[in-house]
Formats: sequence, C-alpha cells, structure tokens
Amino acid sequence: MSDHAVPVEALLVVDVQSAFVDGPGAVPDAVRLLDRTTDLIARARKGGALVVHLQNDGQPGADDEPHTPGWELHHPIEAGPTEVVIRKTKDDGFAGTSLGRLLTETGIRALAVCGMMSEMCVQATARTALEMGYRVVLPHDAHATQNIPAAPGISDEIPAATVSRVAEWALGSDVEVIAHAADVAFATLPARTG
Repeated sequence: MSDHAVPVEALLVVDVQSAFVDGPGAVPDAVRLLDRTTDLIARARKGGALVVHLQNDGQPGADDEPHTPGWELHHPIEAGPTEVVIRKTKDDGFAGTSLGRLLTETGIRALAVCGMMSEMCVQATARTALEMGYRVVLPHDAHATQNIPAAPGISDEIPAATVSRVAEWALGSDVEVIAHAADVAFATLPARTG
C-alpha cells in the first residue's frame, strides 16, 4: 500500500455480477478489475470497514435478470453486520434502496466506490453520495465499462477506458479520483452512539 493512502469507512462494490465479468459479455480487462475489487474487499474486511455489494436486478431477458447465472455476484459474500448485499433496480444505488439509511445508521463519513459500469451505476451512485455530503473516493483502476459502439454520422467506437475517464471527470471537482485502488486505506466503522 502507498504512503498516500486515503482512509474511508465504507466500500461500495457496484454490480460486480457474472454477466459483466465472465464470458463474451465481460468488460474489457475484466481480469484487472476483478484483481482490484478483490483486493479492496479483502482490505476493507481486514480494516473493519463496511462493505456494501450493490446487485442490479435487470429487466426480464436482460443479462442481469434476477436469479439467472449472469445476475449472481462474482465475489463471495461474508454476510454480517459489516458486509451486506443491497439489491437495486436503478443506476443509482441509493434510489429506492436502504443504502442511505445504512450509511447514516453506521456513521459513515467517507466511502470508496468501485465496480461497473463507470458511466452508469458507478457514476450515478457516486454522484448521489456526493450530493448527500459524503467524501467519495473513486479509484481509477477499480471501475470499468464496455466500449461504446460506433454511431454512424456521430462517432467511431469509443474505447471503454476513455468512457471510464469521462465518467470520472463528469463527477466534478468534489470526487477524489485516485490512480490506484492500492492507495485506498480502510478505517474501522465509527462507534455507534445510543
């Protein structure tokens, strides 16, 4: 880990589901993404931070339709008071879910976001967290997306790496984009009061 570690009390793992990391539908460089998210989860657990796995419930027929192989979370879950799964139906992990209440109840002030897809669920969840006043750390090498297909008369194919970088930039100056997931450090959850 770097000497410039950024301490956070929670890790949001966004939509790291089989449909997006395995087989022909996998994001480019899925192996790198899984390496980074695996490391983040392990260090968050060891550090006593809250780990929240967001799991998208896709529409019928979608690759992430509930209870299909593509919907399954890639990372094993160690369910308990500091590790939970929250299902969602919208890009924003806060929309219609218990995520906001959970973060408030556990006293979280700073969190890191990783996962997929950079310009959709990762960006939407990070944006709401920023709007709610959380300190948000976004490790550049721990989120990913697909290439954007060419659109005749509009653009050639846009590489996934470019899309991910634009998604970071679009969050504005309040998000803390850091180059390496290894530079995220985890703090134990704040002591609950009352």
